[in-house]
Amino acid sequence: MNIDEIHNGVVIDHIRAGRGMRVYELLKLDELEASVAIIQRVQSSKMGKKDIIKIDADVPVNLDVIAYVDPSATVNIIRDGALVEKRELALPERLVDVIKCKNPRCITTTEQELPHIFQLAAGSNGHAAVYRCRYCETKEDLIR
Repeated sequence: MNIDEIHNGVVIDHIRAGRGMRVYELLKLDELEASVAIIQRVQSSKMGKKDIIKIDADVPVNLDVIAYVDPSATVNIIRDGALVEKRELALPERLVDVIKCKNPRCITTTEQELPHIFQLAAGSNGHAAVYRCRYCETKEDLIR
């Protein structure tokens, strides 16, 4: 398989195998006019297998979305064919309009203009993270 290098854009690397499509969906990369490559289950000496997303455009990406799906992922900014910045991620304390509350009695169900806000629960870590709806406290477990 041969995927061209990008000259200006973003490479989301070290995504746990099988989670690249979730990042793609949450970032709404299908709405971009730019080329986007999703490479799944690539051999990695560090991880065994991993997913990679390459975006051939200098576009802002929501780091909280990526960190929510996989806090061990890295985001590389490429300009003129060279790596200019590498960002390490951590679980975000707060998510806004990334996930939706599943509680049918939550105020976000009737007041649909309200943002869906989730806070990282106290004591959460990368292995047992839990987010709670700001309005009704319904929990959303991370996929691990």
